[in-house]
Amino acid sequence: MKVKTAVIGGVCKSTQGRDKGRHYIISQVAESAVYVVDGNFKKLASPKKKNLKHIELLPESAESIGAKLTRGDKVFDSEIYSALKSYNCPAPTEEEQS
Repeated sequence: MKVKTAVIGGVCKSTQGRDKGRHYIISQVAESAVYVVDGNFKKLASPKKKNLKHIELLPESAESIGAKLTRGDKVFDSEIYSALKSYNCPAPTEEEQS
């Protein structure tokens, strides 16, 4: 299922640029761009601006983080990093462990 609209708290994957393949959480939505964070390289203090053409919107979302961001509550970078850990640091497969 392909998502067509960007929402705050949604998970996206970068398809262009030197960060190609990294997953992010959307922290702000602008007209033709979004501001994304990953809690490690791009923190909430300095989000990365990505053109909507250069990301793939995923059907997953971080509802708790999105709700905090829209309410204006404090969100920690460690929360974002933990939410994206399964995307950016996948568990090793059996072949890699051997």
